[in-house]
Amino acid sequence: MNKNKTAIIKWTKRIAGLVTIVVWISVLYSIFQAGGVFNEQAPKCIISTMIIFSILTAIHKGLEYWERQE
Repeated sequence: MNKNKTAIIKWTKRIAGLVTIVVWISVLYSIFQAGGVFNEQAPKCIISTMIIFSILTAIHKGLEYWERQE
């Protein structure tokens, strides 16, 4: 396998993880700032967390698939 390709995949995974964490924190912050009772905020937090980290998982799986193609 090409060392360049491996390095690109590794850094892409790291950047995707960092961006995901930043997006997740900003979404949670905006949900908490919107106000409301816990029963209104909890489902939004849970659903947004599931969606955000499902996208990250898909990105990682796609990069791993691309890495194995060589």
